Amino acid sequence: MAGSMWRATAKLLVGTTALGGGAAAATIASSDDPAMALKLCTIVPLRLCRDSVTAATIAFDYEYSLWGLPEGSTERAKAKHEVHMRGARRLEELCFRNGGIYIKLGQHLGQLEYLVPEEYVCIMRESMLNRCPHSSYDQVHEVVKKELGGVPDEIFDEFDPVPIASASLAQVHVARTHDGQKVAVKVQHTHMTDTAAADYATVELIVNTLHRFFPSFDYRWLIAEVRESIPKELDFLVEAKNSVKCMDNFRKLSPHITDYVYAPRVYWNLSTSKLLTMEYMEAAQVNDLKSIQRLGIQPSDVVKLVSETFAEMMFKHGFVHCDPHAANLLVRPLPSGRRSIFGRRKPQLILLDHGLYKELDYNTRINYAALWKALVYSDADGIKENCVKLGAGDDLYALFAGILTMRPWNKVIDPSIDHLVVKGTASDRSELQMYASQYFPQITELLRRLPRVILLMLKTNDCLRAVNGSLIQGPSLESFLIIGRVSSEAVLESVLLQKRSLLSWINFWVQKILLEGRLCVMHIAVWFLQFQKALTLGKQV
Repeated sequence: MAGSMWRATAKLLVGTTALGGGAAAATIASSDDPAMALKLCTIVPLRLCRDSVTAATIAFDYEYSLWGLPEGSTERAKAKHEVHMRGARRLEELCFRNGGIYIKLGQHLGQLEYLVPEEYVCIMRESMLNRCPHSSYDQVHEVVKKELGGVPDEIFDEFDPVPIASASLAQVHVARTHDGQKVAVKVQHTHMTDTAAADYATVELIVNTLHRFFPSFDYRWLIAEVRESIPKELDFLVEAKNSVKCMDNFRKLSPHITDYVYAPRVYWNLSTSKLLTMEYMEAAQVNDLKSIQRLGIQPSDVVKLVSETFAEMMFKHGFVHCDPHAANLLVRPLPSGRRSIFGRRKPQLILLDHGLYKELDYNTRINYAALWKALVYSDADGIKENCVKLGAGDDLYALFAGILTMRPWNKVIDPSIDHLVVKGTASDRSELQMYASQYFPQITELLRRLPRVILLMLKTNDCLRAVNGSLIQGPSLESFLIIGRVSSEAVLESVLLQKRSLLSWINFWVQKILLEGRLCVMHIAVWFLQFQKALTLGKQV
C-alpha cells in the first residue's frame, strides 16, 4: 500500500509540474507587462513545485499515519488529530509563502467549520486575518503614480507610508487630501492581477489532480467560486459601486435601520480599479469588546444590529456582503447621538470591503427566507420543503439544516424555546463535527448540489456566527428571533406582491399582526429563560 501511495504522490508531482508550464505560458501570453511576464516565468514554477510538494505531503501523511488503525479507536482519533495539526500547519505555511489568493483561500477554509476539521479552522482563523503580507512603500509609490499620475506626496497633502491594515489583495494607508479631509487609501498589492491569474491556474491544477487520485477530496466548487469572484475583487471600482448600491438598498428597502448602517464615502476622483480612496472612519473593530464598551455601547446591541443588517440584506435586498469577518465590520456610536430608552448609546455598523457581493434571484431569496423562517419555528415540513427547493434533495435536507444552524437535526426540530440558538453549544458542534467526519462524502455531495450563491450564504453565516461569538458569552437568542422576524416579513411581502388586491392586503396585515404577536410571546419566553439561567448562576456562586 505504501508503494502505491508513493506512486500516486510521484504522479501528482510530475503531472502538476509538467502541466504547470502551460499555466505559466498562458499567464505570460496574456500579460500587458513583458517584464513582469518574464518574472512570472520563474515565480510560477517555484510556486507550483511548492504547491505540489505540500499537497502530496499532506495526502501521504493522512494515508500513512492512519493506515491500519481501526475506525473508532483511541489510537486512530489521536493520530487523526496529530495529522490534522500537521496538515493545517503545512497549509498555513504554503498560504503565507505564496500570498495573494492563497491567503484568500485560507480565510475561506477557516470559515468552513461544518466541513473542514476543527484543527484547520482554528489555525486558519488565528492567522489568516492577522498576518497578511505588506507591500513596500516603493511598491505603493509605484501604484499611486501609475494610477493617479503623481507620487503620493503630490496627490495628497499627507500620506502615511506605514499601512494601518493589510489584507490578501491590498493594504490601507491613512492620508489627507489637499482640502484637509482625512481619508483611507486602499492600494492593491503590485502586479496582483497577473499573479492572481497564475495562482488561480496552479491552485485549480492541484485541486483537480488531488481529486483524481483521492476522490473524497473534492473542493472543485471552491475553485469555481474563486474563478468568478477574484476578478471582481481585484477591480476596486466594482467595490466602490457595490458600497453605493448597498446603502441605496437600505434607504429604499430597509429605511427603519438605514441610519444604523453606514459605508464610507468614496472619493471617485482619487479612485481607480487598483486604488480606492475612501472616507476615514474613527471606529472600533466589531470584535474589540473593550473598545466597544469604552464607547458606551452594549455588545448585545451590536449583535442585534449585525444580525438585523445581514438578515435585511439576505431576505429583503437579495444583495449580500459575503465577507463580513471582524476586520470588515466597525462600530461607532450613532452620529445623531440618539440613545435607547435606558439611556444607552446606540451603535452604528460600518461596512468595509465591498468587493465580494452576491445577488440572490427572487426565487432563491424567498426560498432561503422561507427556510430560515421554518428553522426558527422548528417547522420540520417547511425545512424539508425549502431545503429541497434550494437543491439539497430529499436525502440531505437534515444535513443542510444542521450546517446552517450548527446543530444536530434533533435540536433543529426541537419545539422548546431552547432551540432558538444560532450558535450551538460546544457539545452540539462536537456532535456535528463527528457527524461531518462520518458522512464526509454526503457533505461534499451536498456542496456539489447547492447553488454557489447558497455556498456563499453559508460562508456569510459562518462569519457572522464568529463575529457574534466574539461579542457575547453563549448563544444569541435574540439574533435568532431577529432572523425569524425579517425572514417571515420577506415571505409575507412576496405573497402580497403576487396577489395585489384588497383581500390580499388585509390578509397581509392580519398575518403581520399574528407574526408580531408570536414573536412577542417568544421574546417573553426568551427573557424568562435568561432570567432563570441568571438565577441558577447566582445560586451556584
